[in-house]
Amino acid sequence: MFAQAVSTWLQRRGLHFSWVMVALTFLTGLSSAAALGLPGALLQPLSREFGWDVEQISSALAVRFALFGLMGPFAAIFMERFGLRNVVVTALTLVASGMALATQMTQFWHLVLFWGIMLGVGSGMTALVLSAVVSNRWFERHRGLVVGILTASSATGQLIFLPVGAWMIEHMGWRLAVVPVFAACALMAVAVLLLMRNRPSDVGLAPFGAAPGTPTAAPPAMHVTLATPFKILAEASRSSVFWILAATFFICGLSTNGLIQTHFISLCGDAGLGPVPAASVLAMMGAFDLIGTIGSGWLSDRYDNRKLLLMYYGLRGLSLLWLPYSEFTLYGLSTFAMFYGLDWIATVPPTVRLTAATFGKEKAGMVFGWIFAAHQLGAAVAAYGAGRVRTLLLTYNPALFAAGAACLVAAAIIMMIRRPAAASTAMPATPAKAA
Repeated sequence: MFAQAVSTWLQRRGLHFSWVMVALTFLTGLSSAAALGLPGALLQPLSREFGWDVEQISSALAVRFALFGLMGPFAAIFMERFGLRNVVVTALTLVASGMALATQMTQFWHLVLFWGIMLGVGSGMTALVLSAVVSNRWFERHRGLVVGILTASSATGQLIFLPVGAWMIEHMGWRLAVVPVFAACALMAVAVLLLMRNRPSDVGLAPFGAAPGTPTAAPPAMHVTLATPFKILAEASRSSVFWILAATFFICGLSTNGLIQTHFISLCGDAGLGPVPAASVLAMMGAFDLIGTIGSGWLSDRYDNRKLLLMYYGLRGLSLLWLPYSEFTLYGLSTFAMFYGLDWIATVPPTVRLTAATFGKEKAGMVFGWIFAAHQLGAAVAAYGAGRVRTLLLTYNPALFAAGAACLVAAAIIMMIRRPAAASTAMPATPAKAA
């Protein structure tokens, strides 16, 4: 009833309720991203307090990344079966609870449970799949732009929370640094409960940009079971486009969340840079990524998505290969933050567009869920692998070089997808094919 009243109020002022959905999804992603990013600032404080080495802590965070990704295909099923609002409220409750309970941990298995399992499952129930579902259900026009805005939320979460968190860790202890993230997740759970709805028809509307006279009734619901994601995977796996997108997104996760988001503050610590300046560099990356990802969404509505991905992966790879030679000066890190930050998550809108073009928008959420699972498995490999390299060799450089080289490989193989026959300014009507 409250959502309907808000929708009616907005309609009188010429505004569509779909933008409320964008705002709710953006803020949900922002809160979850803050929860995912904060543990990266805690590698050294946890090591000092509990005696766990970087490899041990990284293994718990790798569990988080793996579950974060593997929940994706099933999140799409849960959203179809139980509705967006119920799934998102449950997810935010899990994330908030995991963050709060971790302040009382005393054993390593507590870390695995609270920040590995609870945080991984909770964040994975929304993640990028929620962005894909909202953009496809609520928008006929500007889908690429909407995906860009929604995926930029992770950068914004980092931009807002990480410098504050790093300062609180240094001056007030790591437990109090968890409080702002917990509060943000709890407040968003209440907002989602009051306002989020499943489809435009729930508030008597057609999707934004739909042709006049489009029926407002919801499309027939897919018959979904827990086996449906595996059926969708079996169908999608027959397309070489799926494997190309999954492989490149594996490399995307390996070179972003798993490596830089998890280990950057520790990496800077090895170079003598304190946690607050290091977190400020991450926040600078977040600012550039906010611009880059929204811009990528706009570009993906207009230009060849394959060429955009070629540019993004190539630029990211060169940035990572250069980082060890930056000498971690203000100039060097600022240059890295700009070039790396511009394409941190800019890969998402073109990947979502290619997924929808190939498999259709009704299946796009579930197929993208599997592609996103590959992303997070790559993140898990890098989170643990970089920690292992740091423990054995006392340097992160081999991990940076490996990730940079992998990005250049991704830039090359993405062009194996043939350009869809339809005009690049519209969602292609025929499936894309691999060369």
